[in-house]
Amino acid sequence: MNIKKDITPKADIGDYMKVFACTAVMMQTVLSLVLSANPSFSYQTPIGIIYNLVKFTAPAFIFGILYTTTRTTNENTWGNYGGYMKKQWSALFVPTIWWTLAYLLIFPNVQQVNKFNNLASFCWHFINGNAAPHLWYNTMMLQFIILMPFFWALAHWVKGNVKRGLWTIILTVLVFGAWIYFYDMQVFHGPHEQSWYLLDRIFISFAIYGIFGVLAWMFRTKLESFLKKAFPILIILLVAVFYWTNRELFAFGYPVSLANAPYYKPSMTLYALLVIGLVATLAIHHINTNSKALPIFHFLATYAYRAYLSNVFWLQIIWRLGGQNLSEINPILAIVVCYLLTWILSFASAYTFHIVWSKVKNSVTRQGVSTETK
Repeated sequence: MNIKKDITPKADIGDYMKVFACTAVMMQTVLSLVLSANPSFSYQTPIGIIYNLVKFTAPAFIFGILYTTTRTTNENTWGNYGGYMKKQWSALFVPTIWWTLAYLLIFPNVQQVNKFNNLASFCWHFINGNAAPHLWYNTMMLQFIILMPFFWALAHWVKGNVKRGLWTIILTVLVFGAWIYFYDMQVFHGPHEQSWYLLDRIFISFAIYGIFGVLAWMFRTKLESFLKKAFPILIILLVAVFYWTNRELFAFGYPVSLANAPYYKPSMTLYALLVIGLVATLAIHHINTNSKALPIFHFLATYAYRAYLSNVFWLQIIWRLGGQNLSEINPILAIVVCYLLTWILSFASAYTFHIVWSKVKNSVTRQGVSTETK
């Protein structure tokens, strides 16, 4: 059976990935902040476990973006690049610019690694992802948007050719495995841990998820068949790999450091791919049954990226208005309250700002037309 509704605007697999990723990444942000308040070791254990549970967000988002973009633009070539980038500039780059400015100017305390102290360092923090703890992802993700013609070329090359698709998977796994090994030896607690930290935001560190996103659309029928047969095995493997990730994290002892749970490990790569497979299975089931959840996921996916950009901003406000005090009383309760409020404010602001901005643009356009006709 083919994916019946995968061309409908109601939702696609990429929408599900974006919603799951955005929802989970906000929990990562909250967990990191609560852990920074130095709760007792008895609280650090569940924080570490929950952190590993939601440590699939960047891979899922990249997979989702490339899946949906391939679905909607896979016939494109370099000739369509200008129109494509114009659309992406409005949808992705402009919100990134505004929110990055907000963090640097309103909450400079959330900068990572070091602080800007002149115009040059301000500009460097603006583009390298150090303006806030989550903006490293933007630096990495936008590279995929810019490099999309190469993914179009991949889609054209494998189209209808299973052998080429298999070779792409094999080569991707081998090259990515070599990259992970290199990162583990040289960067993660390696000799270049501090000097090469920017490698975590170069697109190659997440290339496997982008390539698999392209292949997932190009071989969507085979993907559905595989997921239906493999679903029970995926569940078993997910539990086993999740146990593996927790053993690795807690092997470093206490206090728990979430820096010891990076994406760039075999265990985390497998965990992310398994979660992606299970989320895709859910999406395919909803698509084939024309679930009432489809328009909800599509709506949330539309604002997921902008909600993600703002989540640290709102969390900082929540934290200062009582979240920090609550974490000293009951860290788990603080996690629940701060997370729910952050999620609500992030999506609500994303939707509100979009509506306001649309009205402003429409008003300016109408005024421009009115002036020209006079």
